[in-house]
Amino acid sequence: MQPRISMITLGVRDLAASVAFYRGGLGFPQLESPPSVAFFTLNGTWLGLYGRDALAEDATVPAEGSGFNSFALAHNVASEEEVHAVVDQAVAAGAKLIKEPHKVFWGGYSGYFADPDGHLWEVAHNPFTWIGPQDA
Repeated sequence: MQPRISMITLGVRDLAASVAFYRGGLGFPQLESPPSVAFFTLNGTWLGLYGRDALAEDATVPAEGSGFNSFALAHNVASEEEVHAVVDQAVAAGAKLIKEPHKVFWGGYSGYFADPDGHLWEVAHNPFTWIGPQDA
């Protein structure tokens, strides 16, 4: 198997609200999609939004659940200032600030926000290596 993540699909409670957050609030470019799903093109992958219950049904798992989902999505940026800018943009769009951006134990700089469905996003600057669009 070639290691790659082609698409990340998030189960959401309110598709229209989540589309407004990602497209309008964060500026993610939306692809043409059927009305029951939304797709956004990212650098090297896609983000899908699909009804939480429908996604659970498709995977044949229960839709109930709360708390920590055991994963976080990460968005790497080129500077500490950009960490603040992205986190501020997300919060202005309706995200919940989870952890203020600050220097972290591994020598970088990061903060966390949660989207309207509680999916965690880390925004990070790694001064030792740049993982960005040109690396996708």
